[in-house]
Amino acid sequence: MQACAIHAAKDLRLIDIEPVTTLAAHEVRVAYGTGGICGSDIHYYHEGRVGNFAVKEPLILGHEIAGTVRELGSDVTGLHVGQPVAINPNLPCLNCRYCLAGQTNLCQEMVFFGSAAVTPHIQGGFREELVVPQQQCVGLPDGFDLSIAAFAEPLAICLHAVNRTQGLLHKSVLITGCGPIGCLMILAAKLAGVRHITATDVEDTVLNTARSLGADEVINIRNDNAPVEQYESGRGHFDAAFECSGNPLALQTCLNAVRPRGTIVQTGLMPLGENPVPVNKLLAKELTLTGTFRFHEEFDTAVDALVNQRLEVSSLLTGVFSFEDADEAFMAAVDRSRHMKIQLRFD
Repeated sequence: MQACAIHAAKDLRLIDIEPVTTLAAHEVRVAYGTGGICGSDIHYYHEGRVGNFAVKEPLILGHEIAGTVRELGSDVTGLHVGQPVAINPNLPCLNCRYCLAGQTNLCQEMVFFGSAAVTPHIQGGFREELVVPQQQCVGLPDGFDLSIAAFAEPLAICLHAVNRTQGLLHKSVLITGCGPIGCLMILAAKLAGVRHITATDVEDTVLNTARSLGADEVINIRNDNAPVEQYESGRGHFDAAFECSGNPLALQTCLNAVRPRGTIVQTGLMPLGENPVPVNKLLAKELTLTGTFRFHEEFDTAVDALVNQRLEVSSLLTGVFSFEDADEAFMAAVDRSRHMKIQLRFD
């Protein structure tokens, strides 16, 4: 069967791989339906690495995956052949100290789709067929739209980020960066009951999307930073901020614009190098600056929210490409003036 693998920066190929012929008792064979191109996939494609994790051997990309059950292992229950499923790309060990403490997203032995963090690399989901343990399959109603289901993984990231705060009910929130994660963060924050959302970016197209999703105010900081500077006066304004751009300057904005004793959740991955945090400002304002990494139970919560239409994500899907056009898809994925989320499908 075919798979979409990166060999080095800008060297993406369709390769032939051997299918798994026999299932273990707890495994599920899933026919690939669709998968979203994530920011880490884009980094692997354009740079051949994500942070310190460099591609050293062919790596099948993809971890925002949904498909259809093709075969069940003898011990699998609760699923049926032909059922659509969302695939959780996390496979924690469930035995390390962090898993036993309920922090499976911090598992020391995590197996995560499409990662060069270890060698041999952990292969991803951009392949015609996947065989995974049942615990990675979340069943969906028959006929459920797989393109919607593939949003479960990035939505789970945002739900986990929200859970890293002390609650957002009736609070004012700043979101810096309105790419796919920033826009999904708007939806996650609204689900948590925020009172007001201000979103910033440098591209009008994505800000228009942010507004359509429920941001109360959008600010193009490239054109006019004065509104943000107004929020920075008087020791800050917002109760919480989600920094989704991975830009050190955006983090500085959050530190200035969040009121004393507010919370900043760093969601975007910062570039390698020095990113000094003004510790004195953290001290003087008694701010909470917290990280967020992947998700754990939020994946099931994300699926439930999508299935029960508690939020609408279909407008974020702006492009669908076949695997044979994967290079074009990865180039389009960085064109923020035209695209938000792109998915890959087999013809």
